[in-house]
Amino acid sequence: MSTHPITLTDRVRALTSRFMQRAGAFLHRLGIHPDVITIAGLVVVVIAAVPIAQGDHPLGALLLVLGLPLDALDGAVARAMERKDRFGGVLDSTLDRYADGIIFAALAYFFAVRDEYVYFLLALAALNGSFVVSYVRARAGEADLSVKVGLFSRMERLAVLLIMFLIPGLLIPGLILLAVGTNISAVQRLWYVRRHLDR
Repeated sequence: MSTHPITLTDRVRALTSRFMQRAGAFLHRLGIHPDVITIAGLVVVVIAAVPIAQGDHPLGALLLVLGLPLDALDGAVARAMERKDRFGGVLDSTLDRYADGIIFAALAYFFAVRDEYVYFLLALAALNGSFVVSYVRARAGEADLSVKVGLFSRMERLAVLLIMFLIPGLLIPGLILLAVGTNISAVQRLWYVRRHLDR
């Protein structure tokens, strides 16, 4: 049983699918393995976390934008090479969780060193919500239930992060939105699973 709401991720994939298919085929011909691209994407996030933690949020956002194509290219290369094993998907999901943790940890550090502990706790709440949103989907997927409900899937979260980093006046409103929105989305997904898993 599955649900297929149109998410931001779905829209972006539809708009970029033809380009990504060609890029994936090109990189495959160069002999680049998709796992290398996945790991490179995490490295970019680690680099971006440094200016985020130091308060240079626009630079951090720019680095994250530069690394965004890597998040899709690994799958495109895997399809071009007709990859059969499922490790790539597990690696991608795992490193996505590391990336989420690194970004929010950098943001939490930024607030902690300024003794802004309310915002520090909001960053942790956003991190917690982000993890649970992904966790519920993963556990439901193990039971063959596709769960995409909720407004704060990974692409939506990243969009909010980029906007709040690029526009300083939106840093705190964006943080509040993520702290509240991710946890609401987590509860929405859990409720959806409760209603549909065994029916």
